[in-house]
Amino acid sequence: MIRYSLRRVVLLIITLWLLTLLLFSLNYWYPGDPLTNMSGITANNTIAYQQAELARGFDQGLFSQYVLFLQHLLHGDWGISLVTEQPVFGEIKPLLGATLELGLLAMALALVLGIPLGVYAAIQQRGALDRVIMGMSLSAYSIPVFWLAQLFILLFALKLSWSPISGQINPLYAIDVQTGSVLIDILISDSPYKTAAFYNALHHLWVPVVVLAIMPLTMLIRIMRNSVLDVLQQNYIKAARARGLNDRHIMFRHTLPNAMQPIVRQLGLQFSVLMTNIIITEVIFNWPGVGSWLVKSIYERDFPVIQAGLLVLATLILLVNVFVDVIHAWRYPQIRKEIDAE
Repeated sequence: MIRYSLRRVVLLIITLWLLTLLLFSLNYWYPGDPLTNMSGITANNTIAYQQAELARGFDQGLFSQYVLFLQHLLHGDWGISLVTEQPVFGEIKPLLGATLELGLLAMALALVLGIPLGVYAAIQQRGALDRVIMGMSLSAYSIPVFWLAQLFILLFALKLSWSPISGQINPLYAIDVQTGSVLIDILISDSPYKTAAFYNALHHLWVPVVVLAIMPLTMLIRIMRNSVLDVLQQNYIKAARARGLNDRHIMFRHTLPNAMQPIVRQLGLQFSVLMTNIIITEVIFNWPGVGSWLVKSIYERDFPVIQAGLLVLATLILLVNVFVDVIHAWRYPQIRKEIDAE
């Protein structure tokens, strides 16, 4: 187990290193001055530009430039935005909190609904409810996120008025942005209207969370159904029934713990899909997260911001996948045996 974890960490480090090589190369592939693309400092600011040349190693070779690029990256000096002229690292921290809030809530909703619906569909195999659940799951999975988001806005925001069209919270509540997560910021704020602000934030939050949760939800339903059906055919389940154990005991003590293995294995992949969809969702709902920030920077050709957004999203996906792999190997002994056999 330790050897496997170390292998995963080493693979993570190598992947992150290759990612930094890509980001460094982008400074030369973008149009314009590589130093400006890297630091956000234009040649018009003569003194700062000359200082940046020395600090970034542009009076030396490419290898020295890359080493200094890594040093600035590790110290949080990610350059200055070409649009806002503010440090990129300072801008991205609250945006990351908003993205994590949206993504984690969507993933939690997918798990809370997907697992029981998948189990119920398996129990009712080939029944009417099984066909309804699987039919709705397949149909929902086939709808693109950008179209589903607009359908939800038309229905719940414009037609039924159950939700605002966009944003995190009504600006009249004047909640200071500290972590980026609007719910946490409300709880730690000194506002006398915390309760009303919290409900208003939930009012803004539930539609983008549901839209974002649809795709992983539909996949988890199908995976859980197939996994439960597979486990129910195993000999140890038949032996438990032969010993006279009731169905509830068999389901909760034997079936579900083993059926969860494919779910745990798929969490990393589903999180990757969710982070891809979160970019589209944030843009449509005007959510102040890393995804909408990244898309805006592409339109504005704000190259330091583009690099920072790519770095943060890619690193987050890699970390979650490594964490899920380690938890999966630790939780299930048969996986550890397969790893040791290799």
